[in-house]
Amino acid sequence: MSTSTSAQGGAGSGYGRAILARFATGTQGPLIGLVLLCIVFSLTSDVFLATRNFLNVIDQVTVLGILALGMTGVIIIGGIDLSVGSILAVSCMVFGWLPQDYGLPYPLAVLLALLAGGACGLVNGLLITRAKLPPFIATLTVMSVARGLANLTTGGEQVVGYPAWFTRLATIRHLGFLSITVALFILLAIAGAIFLRYRATGRSLYAIGGNAEVARLAGIKVQRLTVWVYVVSGVLAGLAGLVLSARLDSSQPSAGLGYELDAIAAVVIGGASLSGGIGSIGGTVVGVLIIGVLHNGLNLVGVSPFIQQIIIGCVIAAAVTIDKFRRQGS
Repeated sequence: MSTSTSAQGGAGSGYGRAILARFATGTQGPLIGLVLLCIVFSLTSDVFLATRNFLNVIDQVTVLGILALGMTGVIIIGGIDLSVGSILAVSCMVFGWLPQDYGLPYPLAVLLALLAGGACGLVNGLLITRAKLPPFIATLTVMSVARGLANLTTGGEQVVGYPAWFTRLATIRHLGFLSITVALFILLAIAGAIFLRYRATGRSLYAIGGNAEVARLAGIKVQRLTVWVYVVSGVLAGLAGLVLSARLDSSQPSAGLGYELDAIAAVVIGGASLSGGIGSIGGTVVGVLIIGVLHNGLNLVGVSPFIQQIIIGCVIAAAVTIDKFRRQGS
């Protein structure tokens, strides 16, 4: 009798863990959290559900969202990228500095800013795959160098005053609600989701994150894909810098400070595992929205920015704790 009860209890416990693992692996958990946040803030603020406020939230998360898309691939392969905020800044400054000091056309400056981001990502990838540095150390190095280069371009001065066509990309709402920059983020998210789910190369990233050595023995070019993941992360960081410049009509060498932590937080809150092998674009988008809604809602109810940092930190801790239980239950 006791043996049967014990077996049933063990089965029930295992079933419960399986449900928890399935719940935490997908986007269901973060999505429910997002809905609950919206309900709470709609009850505490009269303007939270206003269309204008919703559009403001979407505009505000676009830069973080683009950064987080690149970070998703990095975390899926079991890496980390602490340099994306600084890469954003150096791309901002390249875009503003070259037309100002050398008279380059702005479309060419856009291309060179993206190339600068990709070059920084390439350095990250080579430091990790060739120099065998841990991703934390490699990207920390590039973070410091890129921030220094961002300040060096203009001696720490900001660049202001861009062509109207450029700033309109972030300020004009087509069809009454959709700016070009927001549309770009949506298209990138869709493309990223399709790539990870339906392309063999995208599925290979999960194999690398699960076990890089097994992936190598299975014929996956681990080092090459690792380099490309960091290059893409760098290019997307550069693109995020251009979006930020369009929104602010300026480029600042201090841009992007702390953005790398928000990007990592968004990916983890969205259900990705810091151990690698787990993550999705859908989850990342939900994580980005959670951070955006948190900041927006707390601002509306008058919560201090310092308290907001504490709350965001607690949310990250909760997400990592769920990740730990998920791995234990799998």
